[in-house]
Amino acid sequence: MPTTSSSSIVKIWNDRGNLIIAFVATLAIATHLVLRFMVPAGETASLLPLWIALLFGGIPLVFGLLMKVVSFEFGSDLLAGISIITAVLLGEYLAGTIVVLMLSGGEALEQYAVRSASSVLRALAKRLPSVAHRKEGDSIVDIPLDRIVPGDLVVLFPHDICPADGVVVEGHGVMDESFLTGEPFMMMKTPGSEVISGAINGETAVTVRTTRPAADSRYAKIMKVMQSAEQNRPHMRRLGDQLGAFYTPVALFIAFVAWGVSGEAYRFLAVLVVATPCPLLIAIPVAIISAISLSARRGIIIKNPAVLEQISTCRTAIFDKTGTLTYGRPKLIDQIVAPGREAHEVLALVASVERYSKHPLATAIHQAAEDSHVILKTASSISEPPGAGLQGEVEGRVVEVTGRKRLTQRQVPGYERIPASGGGLECVILIDGEYAALYRFRDAPRAEGVSFIRHLKPSHNIEREMIISGDRESEVRYLADQVGIKEVYASKSPEEKVELVRSATANAKTLYVGDGINDAPALLSATVGIAIGQNSDITSEAADVVIMDSSLEKVDEFLHISERMRRIALESAIGGMALSVVGMGLASVGLLAPVAGAITQEVIDVFAVLNAVRTARTPRQLTDFK
Repeated sequence: MPTTSSSSIVKIWNDRGNLIIAFVATLAIATHLVLRFMVPAGETASLLPLWIALLFGGIPLVFGLLMKVVSFEFGSDLLAGISIITAVLLGEYLAGTIVVLMLSGGEALEQYAVRSASSVLRALAKRLPSVAHRKEGDSIVDIPLDRIVPGDLVVLFPHDICPADGVVVEGHGVMDESFLTGEPFMMMKTPGSEVISGAINGETAVTVRTTRPAADSRYAKIMKVMQSAEQNRPHMRRLGDQLGAFYTPVALFIAFVAWGVSGEAYRFLAVLVVATPCPLLIAIPVAIISAISLSARRGIIIKNPAVLEQISTCRTAIFDKTGTLTYGRPKLIDQIVAPGREAHEVLALVASVERYSKHPLATAIHQAAEDSHVILKTASSISEPPGAGLQGEVEGRVVEVTGRKRLTQRQVPGYERIPASGGGLECVILIDGEYAALYRFRDAPRAEGVSFIRHLKPSHNIEREMIISGDRESEVRYLADQVGIKEVYASKSPEEKVELVRSATANAKTLYVGDGINDAPALLSATVGIAIGQNSDITSEAADVVIMDSSLEKVDEFLHISERMRRIALESAIGGMALSVVGMGLASVGLLAPVAGAITQEVIDVFAVLNAVRTARTPRQLTDFK
């Protein structure tokens, strides 16, 4: 019990310590002013509240800063510590207490802004249903979410929130997925439609067969953003420390010059008080957390916040092929029919049989038939023995879909007319035992692939694009020509991918986009690794960023969100520093006393943080390619 109690106290202090110190400092300043001007009680009595505030709040803050100095961490907040110590030595207890209020209040303001920027994530947590309605025979039983397993039939009543990812098996209706996807549309749902956890059901009940446990759903992965962000927060101020490396020496230089020229130590204190770099300490982390929140609303999970700073410096973009630049599913691209055959007629016969198959090529053939407005016919005697192709009967004609290799041991009329292999996937069509057609398939490039690749250089300063794939040379070259990438590496193992990525990263910072398990090592080796889609938990763990929707448009959204975050963070930090430098100039010539300088800096802080919170707002446009 004592251990639990102690840890609880520590947690409460970590969460509210700065707020408590800020409250004590505010109370001390107010009491001091009352005792000094409204209830004359002597100088000692009026200073007592300030001494208490400096002891209670100043010592912990200064001690924390000294620990950083011992660890050779010379951050920009060091100026605040020097200001507090100088104020005490010079007897400027009011100014010192105001600096304590600035530092602690600034941290408390950061925590408030972070909570405000993360409101979407907190709202997601509140929206998670507590039970699921599982269908068991003719009855419906309410079960806890952790008991959902793949294959369960879950009933969604009107306005229910979907508890797990799945596929509709019964019912027709609409669902609101905008809270998760950012798309302001009600999505139609019919049997076969995919649904995502967190989506709000419409007016009609539907039955969903779950495809994964609630803990592994899209909704649960989005919720992990908060935990991931917290774990990576020590790295968030990297940009602030870079700016502080220049700002801190400048502030100290101005303070020493003001002291040396005037001979008044108070000017040294006044300069340091107005120089306290809260825009660096607060605005940049707030902008980063706000960007994480906006990304989560867009279906983009940022696991490592540091990439928000790094992505704009990447000059090489490396892509996996299948599922990244392609849809990861085959498309019928060529129908070579035998002399005397009609392509339209052959496709009608084949599609009529293939609609009963679960083979990946069956979907491509069926889609081609739909695109060609082919009318399907009734098929019978369907058989699909493992490894033996598909066979069926359509209007008295026997249709067989098989492979080239399976025909080498058979005497098939017209076999000599089959064209030579052209690479990629293919199937041979036999009608009544005679060669009728050869169908060729390729993994379809994403519709947005060409425009996305083309816009990387002018919009994002990407100077080099590469494809690194484990697929065959002919397939990768075909895709590269389609999307406009010239540098191609095919038939590469995961180890070879890593070496190529490391080599590219040695020359320039790299962005790697992939979706398969074999991409995980390469994702770790790149400067920034982006996993696209949800095909592999291993890939998601290795990536810095996870794009929940399998879309290059979402990759572009992340690029724009990070660039906008960096711009707003720099506006807040540099703008705040510029105003502080003006204030330092006024303080150095005696126009700002220490107390006035502290108040001036507090006003600057508020404007810097309010500007940083803008990052959480969704801009009108998040992509710039068509």
